[in-house]
Amino acid sequence: MFDVAIIGCGITGAATAFMLSKYKLNLVVLEKENDIALGATRANSAIIHAGYDPKPGTMMARLNVRGCELAETLSKDLDVSYIKNGSLVLAFSEKEMETVKELYDRGVKNGVPGQKILSKEEVLEMEPHVSSAVIGALYAPSAGIINPWEYALAFAETAVLNGCEIRLNSGVTGIEKADFGYRLHTEEGYVDAKFVVNSAGVDSAAVHEMVAPKAFTIKPSRGDYYLMDKAEGNKAKCVLFQCPSEAGKGVLVSPTVHGNLIVGPNAVSCTDAHRVNTTQEGLAFVKQMAAKSVPDINYRNAIRNFAGMRANTDRDDFIIGMAQDQFLDLAGIKSPGLTSAPAIGEEAVKILSENGLTLIPKENPVTTRKTLRFKHLSGEEKARLVKENPLYGRVICRCETITEGEIVQAIHSPVPPVSIDGVKRRAGSGMGRCQGGFCGPRVLEILARETGKPPLSIMKDKEGSYILTEEIKKEAKS
Repeated sequence: MFDVAIIGCGITGAATAFMLSKYKLNLVVLEKENDIALGATRANSAIIHAGYDPKPGTMMARLNVRGCELAETLSKDLDVSYIKNGSLVLAFSEKEMETVKELYDRGVKNGVPGQKILSKEEVLEMEPHVSSAVIGALYAPSAGIINPWEYALAFAETAVLNGCEIRLNSGVTGIEKADFGYRLHTEEGYVDAKFVVNSAGVDSAAVHEMVAPKAFTIKPSRGDYYLMDKAEGNKAKCVLFQCPSEAGKGVLVSPTVHGNLIVGPNAVSCTDAHRVNTTQEGLAFVKQMAAKSVPDINYRNAIRNFAGMRANTDRDDFIIGMAQDQFLDLAGIKSPGLTSAPAIGEEAVKILSENGLTLIPKENPVTTRKTLRFKHLSGEEKARLVKENPLYGRVICRCETITEGEIVQAIHSPVPPVSIDGVKRRAGSGMGRCQGGFCGPRVLEILARETGKPPLSIMKDKEGSYILTEEIKKEAKS
């Protein structure tokens, strides 16, 4: 019997597990995929939004600003890659300048700190690669960039160290009401819990309807992106937004925490929330629109294209509240969901407490985390570490200087990876220009060795993404 079962381990579910794990509770997180953060958390713009965009008075506005505030502290405590580099909303016409002023006023009402409206000259001094057609911008210094899946992993790993159980490959197929709370049927058996938290992303409406009448509709929206090589990383210092429209916040150009440049997304309504593919038309649109902001991006330096899916709904706000007794919805967590996640976790704790969950704080919960990044060590520290463990002296990923020691460390982490991309998200191997072309086979070999699994069973990413299908040559017997 669990006190709380959380359905879904994207950034929202992981952050909620982290917040709840500080209390004396028996917790479980049920994730349908073979790793955490494989939905919207994996493929997004990686932005910590300042909070001027949501309508004042909404949960989205309040939780966005609070989440932005928490990100700086949590990224330090949990050793997550984060840069507070600020954002600009660029205006290219007098009409767009009116939008900029409206966003400024909205930000003031929402409590966004330090905002300024900049002139053309101030924008170009700050961002010399921005188009000379710009006439002004809204500057929000509290905005930033983060590693989204590392943020989710940090929450999940810390929750596990506090006693939370994470069950992968455990998609929920049905829910029964019981005297004690709920019985959740999964692909791996059933789970009994007193309280249930629905943070199932694009599947949150389907999960909601397992226990309550239809209350909202998921309207998934796909967005295509370019990820550029570090050679393009100097094209933007801040996050560069265009003026928002009904379709979203527009195509952005932004640096990443790894020193790359990200460009995108478009916004395309979809009927299948689980079919996330880039399209030629979508990428062409992104490229065309991004040129309005930064015209001199060299797309020959693109190293990867990807698409993400947003859990948009038929409402203008997050859907956070009790759907039934002991059943909490955290649904429709669209942008700025990544930013808002820790604040949503706080909100979930508050709501559950108000609805009967007994919360007794732990005396010394784990609230910090440290990750070893070999390339950031001093020469003396590297030498000492290699002497202690020679695996740190073997570079596996040449593009990002990731060592075998870091890969082994990732494989034995509190939420261990089962795929090559799972190792990539934890250790950084395969993140560079060749995108794993060189190091991928070595990572597969190390993963098979460390887990004791046959190489044929190792996935590229999700279940079914096999790399090897059969052995074609056996070693000759002596």
